[in-house]
Amino acid sequence: MKKATLLFGTFLALFFIACEGPEGPPGLNGFDGLDGQDGAPGIQGQVFEIDGVNFTFDATSNLWSSIFAYEDYTDLEIFESDAVLVYRFDGQVDLSDGSTADAWSLIPQNFFVAEGTIQYTTAHTFVDFEIFIDGNFDLAALSTDFTDSQSFRVVIVPSEFLQSTDLDTANLSSVMGKIGVELDQVQKIHID
Repeated sequence: MKKATLLFGTFLALFFIACEGPEGPPGLNGFDGLDGQDGAPGIQGQVFEIDGVNFTFDATSNLWSSIFAYEDYTDLEIFESDAVLVYRFDGQVDLSDGSTADAWSLIPQNFFVAEGTIQYTTAHTFVDFEIFIDGNFDLAALSTDFTDSQSFRVVIVPSEFLQSTDLDTANLSSVMGKIGVELDQVQKIHID
């Protein structure tokens, strides 16, 4: 009797395992993303550089500002939850081997001038981003060293990426490396 029950149970198990039902409906299509390299996850992000930025002064709010619409610089779809990191070009620095390197600082960035303190800061939506120069004194006569012909590098990445990685956002090279963007892939735009 035990052998018959075991044989019947085995036959029943094989019968149910071998059964196949109709195919279900297809799933929804996902968003296309970038393929990862060397096992790194593909990150849908972008880096572009804007050179020749001249700020406009607003006496009412005592601010210098410049606004940029994403559609003028990228075809990447920007979401409200995306992180927009803006770096200001500080110039070139001499390295110990005799070469030079570009120096970039993450905004917000403070400067202490004779009249007081100024700060570059930024705000963004999913449509545009704005860079401001704020200060604790009358900025009408602020040196053109701060307001004219400025260069900024903009990095757009999903916020989840920033939260899920141990990333030093102050280090532009590190951020670009994590999203897989090489220096020669940075789109450079000069505005007048």
